[in-house]
Amino acid sequence: MSKNLYVGNLSFRTTPDELRELFEQYGTVTRAQIVSDRETGQSRGFGFIEMSDGADEAIVALNGTPFQGRPLTVNEARPREERPRSGGVDRPRGASQGRRY
Repeated sequence: MSKNLYVGNLSFRTTPDELRELFEQYGTVTRAQIVSDRETGQSRGFGFIEMSDGADEAIVALNGTPFQGRPLTVNEARPREERPRSGGVDRPRGASQGRRY
């Protein structure tokens, strides 16, 4: 069974291929992804690695290890939380937001 790993504190110049190469030392990487900003396309400084084997070894070996000048944060990824699409707190249309002018 494959595991999905969160990799944080990445340099903004890190590529998915560099990330894949780093993790392949510990097992088979089936996917490497760097998360980027939707509007600018710039890296957000974190990504995900999916490994079919060797994930636990990679976590132990790489968490806290410097990579491209920054200490990595590596742990098992948690499922994405559902967020409301309304962009905020649900309130009736036209209701005050509590601001005073």
